[in-house]
Amino acid sequence: MSVTSANRLELLQIADAVAREKMIEPKLVIEAMEESYAKAARSRFGAELDIRAKIDPKTGELTMTRVRTVVDEVENGFQEMLPEDAAAYLDDPKVGDQIIDELPQFDMGRIAAQSAKQVIMQKVREAERERQYEEFKDRMGEIINGVVKRTEYGNIIVDVGRGEAVLRRDQLINREAYRNGDRIRAYIRDVRSEVRGPQIFLSRTAPEFMAELFKMEVPEIYDGIIEIKAVARDPGSRAKIGVISYDNSIDPVGACVGMRGSRVQAVVNELQGEKIDIIPWNEDAPTFLVNALQPAEVSKVVFDEDAERIEVVVPDDQLSLAIGRRGQNVRLASQLTGFDIDIMTDAEESERRQREFAERSNHFMETMNVDEMVAQLLVSEGFETLEEVAFVEVDELLGIEGFDAATAEELQARARESLDELNQKAIEKAQALGVQQDLFDYEGLTPQMIEKLAEDGILNLEEFAKCADWELAGGYTTIDGKRVKDDGLLEQFDMSLEEAQNLVMGARLQLGWVTEEELAAQAAAAEAGEQDETGEGDTGA
Repeated sequence: MSVTSANRLELLQIADAVAREKMIEPKLVIEAMEESYAKAARSRFGAELDIRAKIDPKTGELTMTRVRTVVDEVENGFQEMLPEDAAAYLDDPKVGDQIIDELPQFDMGRIAAQSAKQVIMQKVREAERERQYEEFKDRMGEIINGVVKRTEYGNIIVDVGRGEAVLRRDQLINREAYRNGDRIRAYIRDVRSEVRGPQIFLSRTAPEFMAELFKMEVPEIYDGIIEIKAVARDPGSRAKIGVISYDNSIDPVGACVGMRGSRVQAVVNELQGEKIDIIPWNEDAPTFLVNALQPAEVSKVVFDEDAERIEVVVPDDQLSLAIGRRGQNVRLASQLTGFDIDIMTDAEESERRQREFAERSNHFMETMNVDEMVAQLLVSEGFETLEEVAFVEVDELLGIEGFDAATAEELQARARESLDELNQKAIEKAQALGVQQDLFDYEGLTPQMIEKLAEDGILNLEEFAKCADWELAGGYTTIDGKRVKDDGLLEQFDMSLEEAQNLVMGARLQLGWVTEEELAAQAAAAEAGEQDETGEGDTGA
């Protein structure tokens, strides 16, 4: 195809028009044209040749050349040449030099022209997709307005101006129905670059969608005076949002509600009437939970930080209100605080306390051979185990009403005697199970602990040293977003993870598996990691 002076200007005009229509750089269109001309030339002169096309972006002049490279050893005779052969074209040719021959103008046939057109269209589509991805990847986390274009298998395809986005049916609020041409507002949840082009995924059920709506309606949130700390939603039904104010003169809840509820009502209307509880955030987890369970009243909160679980006691008449319809209130409070929540009534908690009181009293009566009144006095004063009675300071026993020095000494003697009997039985059972002497001699393990280890097949110090701290003390594993309890072999002896780790590392040190220097380095690294998490020791500006 010969390119006349008239056609040259037309080439540039076409490139510019396509670039404007697709909103891409004109040079990308010109590059696509160059590749299409090169492909057409290869189909004319030979597919094995290295043919390159160049269009001058100012004049539109087309130049096509054949390129051959000087090499030591020729593998492709169509694109490479030895130095001695290249001497006919170049003076003193060296490896790496290129021999460039300009090709004559030619007429492009119908098939070649069609192929060139496909190349240009493909390149333009790729450039358009790349432009779309670059534009939307930085808009993740924003709210976008669009127009419903069509529905595919329940998923809504939304025209967002310079591309299409997908709003899956599971990301729609219940009862929502859209028709073609309807305007829609949604949250950009994810943007992915895929083979078929950028995929923009929207959501109207994401908690972040609600947070962004409040940011649009409440200037204090946009300015950073008020911060949204947590959001929990049951889309289309109910939601809870935790807010905090960094200006003591501004009430975060009142600012989010607005004059006569105007601000929160605007969000409610957008979310199809979803009821929203706005809750003041508190760094103290139990206090924040009490607020989150509103409108229910809470009598007592027991917080287990290790288990990330909170036990809540409510009046009998508040139980259904605290749980909510189909468990909605407690479920949203759990999502908002990030803790598992157990709810019980005052009556249930009282019954449990009485049961634990009776169990501990019976334990003291059986092991120390004391009457019920003495056992109940010990439990009432907070004693739970034989070890506490046996080795506590005598003054603490004397502080119990009705106990004199003789009574205190007798109780401690009985507790120690009972412990000795239990320990002897534990030693005999452990020996029968095959426990070796090095485990008995290891400091820090009681006979009852050794018995428990033996029941699990840990019979010597080497096997003990192979244990992980959580295997001994227990812990929690997160599976599918839920914390699952891992029972520890020695958990019943109130062993902490730190104590378990010290015992295991001590055994490894004794066996020579690690050195004192390595232990010190590990301890320093662990301490540095804790400081990084808490922000301590950070001297950066």
